[in-house]
Amino acid sequence: MYLYKFLLGLLLTCITVTVSANSVRNVELLASSCAACHGTNGHSIGGTPVLAGLDKLHFIEQMRQFTENERPSTVMYHHANGYTVEEIKLMAEFFSKQER
Repeated sequence: MYLYKFLLGLLLTCITVTVSANSVRNVELLASSCAACHGTNGHSIGGTPVLAGLDKLHFIEQMRQFTENERPSTVMYHHANGYTVEEIKLMAEFFSKQER
């Protein structure tokens, strides 16, 4: 019985680590799609907003405004609508951890 519980716990730990590793790879891929306009890891050098170091809730709110067509933009409405709520949260977390 103890061996069963140990093996089950080990299996759940492995699944959690795998899901976490996949989330990290997924968010890095998602963030890389922003690089063309917002720079690598959100470090914009052009006229587009810097995403690096941006507050998570601010990022999420801006994306919500784009998806709801409340904030005018030439392309962000289309980009923002391509992400799930979970993906937006992952990107918000990612960009908030980048140093300005």
